[in-house]
Amino acid sequence: MKNYYSPRSDLAAELDRLRKKHLYRAPRVLEGPQGPRPLIDGRQLLAFCSNDYLGLANHPSVIAALKRGADTYGVGSGAAHLVTGHSIAHQALEEELADFTGRPRALLFSTGYMANLGVISALTGRGDQVFEDRLNHASLLDGALLSRARLRRYAHADPRALASMLEEGVAKAPLPPGEGLGRGGQRAKTGAFCDTLLEGGGEGVRLIATDGVFSMDGDLAPLPELAPMAQDAGAWLLVDDAHGLGVLGEEGRGSLAHFGLGPEQVPVLVGTLGKALGVSGAFVAGSRELIETLIQRARSYIYTTAPPPAIAVATQESLRIARRESWRREQLRTLIRRFRAGAAQLGLPLMDSATPIQPLIAGTARQALSWSKRLEALGILVSAIRPPTVPEGSARLRISFSAAHTAEDVDRLLEALGSLGH
Repeated sequence: MKNYYSPRSDLAAELDRLRKKHLYRAPRVLEGPQGPRPLIDGRQLLAFCSNDYLGLANHPSVIAALKRGADTYGVGSGAAHLVTGHSIAHQALEEELADFTGRPRALLFSTGYMANLGVISALTGRGDQVFEDRLNHASLLDGALLSRARLRRYAHADPRALASMLEEGVAKAPLPPGEGLGRGGQRAKTGAFCDTLLEGGGEGVRLIATDGVFSMDGDLAPLPELAPMAQDAGAWLLVDDAHGLGVLGEEGRGSLAHFGLGPEQVPVLVGTLGKALGVSGAFVAGSRELIETLIQRARSYIYTTAPPPAIAVATQESLRIARRESWRREQLRTLIRRFRAGAAQLGLPLMDSATPIQPLIAGTARQALSWSKRLEALGILVSAIRPPTVPEGSARLRISFSAAHTAEDVDRLLEALGSLGH
């Protein structure tokens, strides 16, 4: 009897390999709202692994706004933005996000992943180059791969390594806003920049992409060094500030505000709405020409159903709370200082981070899982982060704080971590 190849057997073997290497992942079931003490798999735990940094995911005013939005606009948007799905609620949120970020325009996307896929593949194509920090979020890396530009990864937070890569090519004239947009080898044929291309003065569009706050390490990108390098090289600079917006800078305007950088230094800003703002979705903010280009070219914007308008209404309320209630950011800073001081006394191997993301290095995936399970036995939930999310040998507990945590919560966490026996 003939033996047929079974793809299912390959899948089963791979899943078994992941289990043996302590890399298998399984979702936990949340029964109720997000918060410091969620009900997870039928058990209430003190959680330190959410991205709800400002404690807005279950805020009564945000919930009320969501209900108002549903009463007014219904549940679903029903179509893509460019068909009949772009509501007045979406438009109002985009205008408010533009004001918040200090940019002429903003454009909503369904997720941060889709925003990064859309903007990178819209601005670059074959013959172009994308330079990315080695620890960038997967969506930034995948956006470069999707664009078919040449992806070049520089050492983490190392401007000199990036400078060396940029100097390998001949720098061209800086990109005027909205001009020289690369996609599939085609560029906008306008103005002096076009003349530079026709005369052979350039070697393709270049785009530098980096996280503002790195999601697994909690450190900040060296944006004050990267911005002038991008300008000198005539390259776009894209900052994904998913973990900075709401947390850093005046009114929570993020890592760019923290460093005093504006649209001239960082022309492409990506932000998410499901972390510090506690709702859902993402946006890209920049010049009018940039946003109009994304509307024409960003496939992850064009070919997907718009988010529910009620979510946009809720996000407006969340954004207003985040801007005016600065005590939430103060509370975060107080909790982080308390935790780091206690961790130093315990000799815990924390990474250097001043943000709500506080990684505790375990090394191996097996050790990270062991620590996570022992904490859970004590009623504390901290997820083990393992390869490929982080590099081999750097598995960790990713401890994250919310303004909804208390000083007593931090002390309980420190007591539990001290019992792990480092």
